[in-house]
Formats: sequence, structure tokens, C-alpha cells
Amino acid sequence: MKKIFFFALAALPVLMCGCFADKGKAMKPLSTVHFVDLNRYVGQWYEIARYPNSFQKGCVGSMATYTLRDDGKINVVNECYDKTFSGKLRSAKGRAWAVDKETNARLKVSFFWPFAGDYWIIDLGQKYEYAVVGHPERKYLWILSRSPEMDEKVYQSILARLQKQEYDTTKLIRTEQHSRDLNP
Repeated sequence: MKKIFFFALAALPVLMCGCFADKGKAMKPLSTVHFVDLNRYVGQWYEIARYPNSFQKGCVGSMATYTLRDDGKINVVNECYDKTFSGKLRSAKGRAWAVDKETNARLKVSFFWPFAGDYWIIDLGQKYEYAVVGHPERKYLWILSRSPEMDEKVYQSILARLQKQEYDTTKLIRTEQHSRDLNP
């Protein structure tokens, strides 16, 4: 009985998600990219910036590695160092799957079954050199790059497009990165 209560209590914030959101301003629906080739999308991504969130508190050197599975789903490994680059390497493993198979731009990601969150690809470089991942209610936001650094002009152009999507770019925090590969 205690286990059931614990899981019910842990699930409560997820189930209530959005119930107390600010209803004062109706936002236009979040747009995604037209198409994502998942074979090109998989691989290693470095986090350049993100909205603050509880599960990445204290993270530096954040990185995600995606691998395509035989069943078409994606294995996800998120890693970061705790507070400093000499800190403990934190890791979370999950899986993702496209919910819009026509575009592959709207995915769900789960690190703890049966809970899954929205992972929408809202901007993508022509050569898949950067990606921007958002949430339909604009609660989460990540700017990702294939390298630990991003050209400032590219970053600023992404910010301009995010503002047109009604994201508050002042909430973004830049992720401390360095060129050392997290997976030697």
C-alpha cells in the first residue's frame, strides 16, 4: 500500500501539469519543423542553452546521445557533470518515439514508464548542425549543437525565431561546455 501511495504521490505533479498555468494570454500553437530525418538526427548533441528545470539543476557540460533502435524508437542517454567538469557524471537513460510519423518532428520521451513528455523539434539546421527542442506549452526549451560551441550569429538568429514562436528568450541560461568529449 505504501508503494502505491508513493507512486500516486510522485505522479500527481505530472497529472496536474498545466492545471495552474497562466490562462491570461492565449498563445498561438507551437510550430515544428516540416520534417526530421531520424537517421540524420541521431548521434551526439551538446546543450548550448536551456530553460531552467529541476532535473538539470547543477548540470554543466550537458550532452545527449540518441541512437535509433530496430523498432524505430530512439534510445536516449542524457549526461552532465554535477556542478563542475570535475564533478560526478550524471546520466539518465530513456527512449523516445515519434507521435507524428509524417514529420517525425513531434516526439514523446520517457525516462520513467509510464510517464512521457513532449519533445518537439521546432528549429533545425539544414545540415542538422543544430536543433531546438521545445514543448507545446513552452515550459521547456533546449538549444542543441553538434559541437560544444555555437557561432554567436547562429545563436542570435535562433533566438529571433524563438521570439516569433512566443518563447521568452530571457529565461534561457547558457550551458557551460568545453571541448572534451564526455564519452572518450
